[in-house]
Parts: sequence; C-alpha cells; structure tokens
Amino acid sequence: MTEFETHDPARDSDQEAKRAALSYVSEAFAEGCLDGIDGDCMAQAALFAAFQELVQTYGEEATARYAEGFPERIRGGTYTVRPQARH
Repeated sequence: MTEFETHDPARDSDQEAKRAALSYVSEAFAEGCLDGIDGDCMAQAALFAAFQELVQTYGEEATARYAEGFPERIRGGTYTVRPQARH
C-alpha cells in the first residue's frame, strides 16, 4: 500500500459479502444440476431473479442503464473462467 492508499474496511466487508453471495448462487447451480436441471435453464432463471431484485431495489431505468454495460464486459472476458495454472 502506498502512502496515498487507505484501507477501507467497508469495502472489504462488501467484497466479502459478494464472495459469500456468489458461493450461495454457485451452490444452488450445483444442486440444480445434480437434480437434472440444465445449466442453461439455471442461468436464465438466475438472471431473471437477479434482474427482478435489481428492478425492485433500483427501479427499471437504473437497472437498464446497468445492463447496458454487459456486452462490453462479456466481450472483455469479465465473466470468462480461465483454467488455473497448476503448480
């Protein structure tokens, strides 16, 4: 950390909550797939539920503006899972 950087405990807490949430969603995907539900079906249902929550929380216009950035992030590899290097 440089002298200009500060430690923000609130940001750490937010990142921890996001990691926990992703873990819950990943577990739900795994359980659904184990029950025979197609991964694509799970993904579409998760997106629908996520957008419902965002619209309820922030409204339709703010959610639409947020979603406008998805094509660039998708093409830029934000959601691409790359194999981890083995040591």
